[in-house]
Amino acid sequence: MSDFEAPVIGVIGGSGLYEIDGLANTRWERVVSPFGETSDEFLFGELDGQQLVFLPRHSRGHKIPPSELNFRANIDALKRAGVTEIISLSACGSFKNELDPGTFVIVDQFIDRTFARVKSFFQTGMVAHVGFGHPVCSRLGNVLEEGAKGLGIKTVRGGTYVAMEGPQFSTLAESNLYKSWGCDVIGMTNMPEAKLAREAEMCYATVAMVTDYDCWHPDHDHVTVDAIIQVLLGNADNAKSLVPAVAPQLSGRTEHCSAGCHTALENALITAPEARDPDVLAKLDAVAGRVLAEG
Repeated sequence: MSDFEAPVIGVIGGSGLYEIDGLANTRWERVVSPFGETSDEFLFGELDGQQLVFLPRHSRGHKIPPSELNFRANIDALKRAGVTEIISLSACGSFKNELDPGTFVIVDQFIDRTFARVKSFFQTGMVAHVGFGHPVCSRLGNVLEEGAKGLGIKTVRGGTYVAMEGPQFSTLAESNLYKSWGCDVIGMTNMPEAKLAREAEMCYATVAMVTDYDCWHPDHDHVTVDAIIQVLLGNADNAKSLVPAVAPQLSGRTEHCSAGCHTALENALITAPEARDPDVLAKLDAVAGRVLAEG
């Protein structure tokens, strides 16, 4: 196992969240990835001495739709920037009356219904299979729950996020299907983001910020962009308060994540060393460099 690395917090901001307030010593900088171009430059800064890196997922001005996000470049570049734990802030729809607009859901499970996205760093020439039964970092989730509740934000811990391809919202039949499955919220961006974070041995947790009831609810109109903008902006303000609230709690870690996130690739590499493609390995230097160095 590699030497301990001090925590660096990565924040991925979703719809309505394109910057983080209160950072010191800030700079916007492009981080180069062998997997292509990231959504935007990264905002580097400090919160009370804690290093933080922010990425606006859809780019500043919201230019990139969900299916065209380069998830691999984003996660790889965050790893190259030294990030060890990722807080994903994402707008979502709700399948439950009690999860009303403005609620923050710290999800613990995902159902991946996307189909047009590359979902792994590993490919022909270097195969790996990581465990994903518990797809979010419980340690990070605990800190986010405590921080959100401390700010008086209505927060629910636990829930299933179904990731749809988009960019269209659900049909009524789809909405009712996902509700019948017991899903709690729906969004378009957390897959394969969470899968890639696990492959990159980074802690990952989602704060799903409810903006609407999708289209299943008989007492609410179908989802429209103008109907959710006001809620979305309010959620973004709460999210901007949440990040500085949790940063001090994450800065004190002095060893690898107790949930095992930082060692997720242990025993995951399948391809025999002599059969590994050097060109593929070169692209994996940040994501899997720790285990590749060990042979």
